[in-house]
Amino acid sequence: MIDFSQTPEINSEEVQHKISEITNAEITGYSMFEAYKFILSIIDLTTLEGSDNEKKIVELCQKAVSIKSAAVCVYPVFVSTAKKNLHNTNIRVASVAGAFPSGQSPIKIKLAEVKYAIDEGADEIDMVISRGKLLEGEYNFVFDEIAAIKDICKNVHLKVILETGELSSLTNIRIASEIAMQAGGDFIKTSTGKINPAATLEAMFVMIEAIKDFYKTTNKKIGIKPAGGISEPPVALNYIKLTNAILGKDWMNKELFRLGASRLADKVLSEILKIKQ
Repeated sequence: MIDFSQTPEINSEEVQHKISEITNAEITGYSMFEAYKFILSIIDLTTLEGSDNEKKIVELCQKAVSIKSAAVCVYPVFVSTAKKNLHNTNIRVASVAGAFPSGQSPIKIKLAEVKYAIDEGADEIDMVISRGKLLEGEYNFVFDEIAAIKDICKNVHLKVILETGELSSLTNIRIASEIAMQAGGDFIKTSTGKINPAATLEAMFVMIEAIKDFYKTTNKKIGIKPAGGISEPPVALNYIKLTNAILGKDWMNKELFRLGASRLADKVLSEILKIKQ
């Protein structure tokens, strides 16, 4: 087992300086039209509310088809509905599972919920880590939970939500990223969208750097998903710039890059229409 406690401290001022350099520059390799089209293609349209119902899920699926988004993300009880309505499309069905959003349930219950979602037809699972355990330094506990869920997932893609807004430091975000990747996560994801702050450029930068270093040592590409609070096109473009600048074009596809930003889609469509006019 890797000693995650040896992770070096991250200097937040240096991170902010590097982010500023990247985001203030033009995005390379993309026109604005291409960048906005790309954003639509990697969005996971999501609804995770207590008021969710069959009609709402059907409408979300119809919207996903109309904009050709990457996935629809729902609670486990709605997976079969989403699967039916996305039949014969290449849009995936993702499901939060494993005591979302708190992560505060015994591992047996988490595993049972993950298995249920997969049995219902989920193509991807978005799980949350036990943030309290990580903050206590119980890194092996966090690792073992992720590994156990990945064992249930097998070939179903596992996105590991770090809930970066609760991790209190950039160093903890780096530790959580390393644990998630080493334990078998296919993606690392910033946030549940249920707390503030949700996604931030600082957290994203640290996670992308962790992915880059992991790839250098293992030759394995891990996906990245910022989620929560990304509702404006210029903000979304900054996340595109960071990923493109640090990880490069190999990550610029829906297999390795997603945005959890349902409110963003309509605004991006509006920007595309402006460019066309």
